[in-house]
Amino acid sequence: MTTPDGRAIGGFAHQGAPPGGGRDVLRVLHVCTGNVCRSPMAERLMRHGLAQRLGTLADAISVESAGTWGHEGAPMEQHAAAVLAEYGADAAGFRGRELLDDHVIDADLVLTATRDHRAQVISMGHAAGLRTFTLKEFTRLVRAIDPATLPEGSVTERARALVRAAAALRGWLLAPSPDADEVHDPYGAPLSYFRSIGEEIHEALDPVTTALTGIPATV
Repeated sequence: MTTPDGRAIGGFAHQGAPPGGGRDVLRVLHVCTGNVCRSPMAERLMRHGLAQRLGTLADAISVESAGTWGHEGAPMEQHAAAVLAEYGADAAGFRGRELLDDHVIDADLVLTATRDHRAQVISMGHAAGLRTFTLKEFTRLVRAIDPATLPEGSVTERARALVRAAAALRGWLLAPSPDADEVHDPYGAPLSYFRSIGEEIHEALDPVTTALTGIPATV
């Protein structure tokens, strides 16, 4: 695939070794405000989708979350946990975290709930700009990437190439409206609103998880 001026999207060189050394693992970080509603749902829904597609190989992609004003050690909101259960995802053992520099440094891909969260992550430095997107922004970019341009090697090689391709496309595929890239905060809302936010997150994550792994969801 190419940009409108004819530049190729696929085939970027790897920029640095994977974080953590040793075994190659792609690290995804979901970010919202309190890390008790949106980013926990995104984290656990993505883990669930990876397990469905990759089985025992799902740990090739590590998925975590944190909050810019994270409630350190807090449990997930009950409505968020209830929504996850409806999708068959597991909320057990979750504890909130405040976003730290090390979380951003370690992440290969940062997916935020809103543009403000994205700006806060990028403002922390650590060359985060090229690997930080709102969730819905990343979904929009991923849908425009031809899977045939991605490498056929390991899951992590494919996933890193996808992140680089999405970063290259960002300036060409703009959101139809500012609100289009936002996932709004359901904190304090009734279960019905949590369900609508959970559905937004699930619908945004499904094509992302498929693109990262190269495997569509099972029905």
